[in-house]
Amino acid sequence: MACRARFLAAVVLLLPIAVAAADDSLAGAVSNGTGSVSVRYRFEHVDQDGFGEDANASTARLRLNYGTGKWRGWSAFAEFDHVFHVILRDFNSGAGTSPGRTQYPVVADPSGSDLNQLYLEYAAGDDWTLRVGRQRILLDNQRYVGGVGWRQNEQTYDALTLATRALSKIDLTYSYLNYVRRIFGDTVTAGKERVDGHLLNARVKINDGWSVVPYLYHLDYDEISSSANSTSTIGVRVEGKLAAGSGAVMLTAEAATQSDAGNNPVDFDADYYHADLMWARPRNIGFGVGIESLGGSDAAGGAFRTPLATLHKFQGWADQFLATPAAGIRDVYASLSYPHGDWKVAAVYHDFSAERGGGDYGSEIDLSATWAINARYGLLFKAAFFSADAAAFADTTKAWLQLTAAWQ
Repeated sequence: MACRARFLAAVVLLLPIAVAAADDSLAGAVSNGTGSVSVRYRFEHVDQDGFGEDANASTARLRLNYGTGKWRGWSAFAEFDHVFHVILRDFNSGAGTSPGRTQYPVVADPSGSDLNQLYLEYAAGDDWTLRVGRQRILLDNQRYVGGVGWRQNEQTYDALTLATRALSKIDLTYSYLNYVRRIFGDTVTAGKERVDGHLLNARVKINDGWSVVPYLYHLDYDEISSSANSTSTIGVRVEGKLAAGSGAVMLTAEAATQSDAGNNPVDFDADYYHADLMWARPRNIGFGVGIESLGGSDAAGGAFRTPLATLHKFQGWADQFLATPAAGIRDVYASLSYPHGDWKVAAVYHDFSAERGGGDYGSEIDLSATWAINARYGLLFKAAFFSADAAAFADTTKAWLQLTAAWQ
């Protein structure tokens, strides 16, 4: 509660400064501002065993945003989204947002309007930045903290973020989280979660090719329904690349440990590790292999959790492992990508098994083809094929067609 009071006090103290900025140089701030409009249309089809009907979702997102110019280091930014259901609505948008449609698999794109971002920012030269308000927070590869950008309604945070480059070769970021604004919107309980969250991330540059990122993420959720996500996670990530002929090898290694925190009803400890190797040549075939493991626990409900992650990026696009199984999960994968003109084609194979006990969960093949038509328009075809090897999971096929357009 004390941290939340400090957060609210900071907002109150900053508002008069922003108003003064507008009064002193409103015309300059407006004329130096930048706005944009974007539209993203997507058709998603889901065929999943265990449901009486296939899901067919036709959705579109309109996004409007505007960022002011600076006044004595101060600026402001606002972003508004509206998600439409277009003609086809044969799907369950999840979390109670579409009652009476439980015969369909979930496509987590409820309709509605959302104030996606609204914040004040102060920049002290090039070394310090303070941001207060509703904001996007994307840390590293978004495995722990992200925006869930694949879904039509993005995940953002009511937060205070302080970032600095004042320390030599170190990018240090600290965020205090007050609310998580999830993808389901404010009309349902699951759309907004109150949290006393502290995110500390430091990127240490070793040389031009290598960096080390230690991090500490402490989350204490207020609501009993979210208390299982109250966790403390500490870890380190190493990233680098090596020259390999005309191409390069990109390497990532990461390890973390997690324990219960706050009012979590379960006493547990679980571990995480990830190793990834990618070889690529410019405008040529790229090949990668990797393994990612989220540990299970002897305590029921104590598996490794990443409640703020952009989960669709990990463990297959069929989204069968949005919650870590009790026995944990080990994902061994291989990827292949090929750029051809304005097209980029990619394929990924996953083999899923239990981190404890070695049982098989299933396998998945993911395919995508992206066409950058020009700087304004884009086209995406994408599909995921999950084949279950355990009764707890279901064979699932998903397919997407997506069109994007943006104007600034």
